[in-house]
Amino acid sequence: MNTKVWKVDKYVDNLENNPQVVDAAQFLQKNEVVALPTETVYGLGGNAESDVAVEKIFAAKGRPSDNPLIIHIGDKQQLNAFVTEIPEKAAVLMDAFWPGPLTIIFKKKNGVLSEKATAGLGSVGVRMPDHPVALALLKKCQLPIAAPSANSSGKPSPTKAQHVIEDLDGKIAGVLDGGSTGVGVESTVLDCTEDIPVILRPGGVTKEHLEAVVGKVHLDAALLDEDSKPKAPGMKYQHYAPNAPLYLVNGSPSFMRRLIAEKQKEGLRVGVLATEETVEAYPSDVTIACGKRSELESVATALYDTLRQFNQEKVDIIYSEMFPNTGVGHAIMNRLQKAAGNKIISE
Repeated sequence: MNTKVWKVDKYVDNLENNPQVVDAAQFLQKNEVVALPTETVYGLGGNAESDVAVEKIFAAKGRPSDNPLIIHIGDKQQLNAFVTEIPEKAAVLMDAFWPGPLTIIFKKKNGVLSEKATAGLGSVGVRMPDHPVALALLKKCQLPIAAPSANSSGKPSPTKAQHVIEDLDGKIAGVLDGGSTGVGVESTVLDCTEDIPVILRPGGVTKEHLEAVVGKVHLDAALLDEDSKPKAPGMKYQHYAPNAPLYLVNGSPSFMRRLIAEKQKEGLRVGVLATEETVEAYPSDVTIACGKRSELESVATALYDTLRQFNQEKVDIIYSEMFPNTGVGHAIMNRLQKAAGNKIISE
């Protein structure tokens, strides 16, 4: 398959009628699969009402079919076609955070969306992305679009069109290149089917942000329970992993330096994921600054690109600093723990 690339300037006017966007929308209407930029990561979009399109998404990613897909919409009115109700708290959150990096779980209507898109669950995760190119495409195609991250399953999510091409060239119909993404980690997934909303996956909208709007919000205790059936993407299977084994290091810089020296004596090429504040502290073969520790949003933005850089550097092992498990740091640590398969070395 020849993968088409459409480059679009997200700052131009009338994006909905941009020839590149129109062409990509027509591919989606024909049940082809198209990668699109969002404010979090690039998504791999397909018609959520079509088994054919959804099967193409799973095939391209090599993704397990029991992992449900998030549905992307360009207009809140689209919800009425495939959810049974919009709870009051969900409506308040939609007003506060849509468009934006918040996925809300609703009870779904049967017989509208592909059962393959929702993995046979009685619920569905929906969001409205805050990216002008994505919104233009969604409004133009007039379809609910299932869109997991546009990468090979298990690998770091793509924050640039080039990342998508590295993983999926020849496997999908096209890539709508709208430049680099912003938030860098996937959306927060919030279950609003119960009285008190529950965070199923931490992301760019933090627990603190949510509670400021709707009061008490729970954090799902099953986030790390690999045996539970997933209500939302990101709850099952190892994700985001670079090619080399990744270990999280809970200890001092001197402890990290000892670990580096031990592996270098074994003849291994060692990579370290650090921050701008600490990048000079480690005598590794490859040390990459992943944003600023004093600005955790910058760490989230750079995280997946940094993990992919280690692939380019062909390191044998990667050690990563750890981050505060609060605010957006919770999302960063969630992704790092999944990328490392929960391998933590403590001093």
